[in-house]
Amino acid sequence: MFKPHVTVACVVQAESQFLVVEETIHGQPRWNQPAGHLEADETLIEAAQRELWEEAGIHAQPQALLRIHQWIAPDNTPFLRFLFVIDLPRCVTAIPQDDDIDRCLWLPAETLFASNQLRSPLVAESLRCYQRGERLPLTFLEAFNWPF
Repeated sequence: MFKPHVTVACVVQAESQFLVVEETIHGQPRWNQPAGHLEADETLIEAAQRELWEEAGIHAQPQALLRIHQWIAPDNTPFLRFLFVIDLPRCVTAIPQDDDIDRCLWLPAETLFASNQLRSPLVAESLRCYQRGERLPLTFLEAFNWPF
């Protein structure tokens, strides 16, 4: 039975720097946007806000939907990844609340594009999407309570 993992991620930008979270995977440091799985009884936007808090200790509201990625990981795990944009006026101190995150960094896009520490190809692709300036309004994802 096909059951893709539904995840959310946030491209967080401030002062031409991008927030990444660092975690250790198989003994190696890996960088990712603040991201994680959608949980029961939450909207995609609520999931993005929760993951940003858990992984970086930042309370912020997504401003737009950037992209929906369908991706199959090297281990054949299917993902649907909802990518959000958060533009902050300045870089803020980011402190992980989740023990799985080692630290948070603000880095320029060029550093991320040149890195071999990215958790997946979606990290760089997310930055490219951000740089193209495409945005969808959050109303695109309005949740409905059934029945009408």
